[in-house]
Amino acid sequence: MSKITELVAELAAPAIAAQGCQLWDIEYVREAGQWYLRLYLDKEGGVDIDDCEAVSRVVSDLLDEADPIEGSYVFEVSSAGAERPLKRPSDFAKFLGSPVLVKLYKARDGRKEFAGTLAGYEDGTILLTVGKETLSFPKNEVALCRLRIEF
Repeated sequence: MSKITELVAELAAPAIAAQGCQLWDIEYVREAGQWYLRLYLDKEGGVDIDDCEAVSRVVSDLLDEADPIEGSYVFEVSSAGAERPLKRPSDFAKFLGSPVLVKLYKARDGRKEFAGTLAGYEDGTILLTVGKETLSFPKNEVALCRLRIEF
């Protein structure tokens, strides 16, 4: 599946940039017997429905022309969201000092979720400040790390 997402990223990124947005992530997943191709966008000041519509129209035409995916699929374009997952080193660098939620595969100290401030990212290890303590979470233990909105 990564080849499809790489092909779509290569095809779509310039068109997305021309619309004033940037490509945050791509998913090509099978859900309930149907394939979905999802593009997640980011933009300074936030992505709105008009951005999603404009990108969807342009990229849909490009996908129809290039036809990089065999078979049918549902195409969706949306904002990466305020509580977006962080995946790449550049994501972690951009949001250093931000509130995040780290979810683990296996419980540590009886917990699978830790909320705190992103203190660092070194060689795949997430450093999280929780209270006065800095915790270290190696990549192989982390199921998900996403931004967290505080009210």
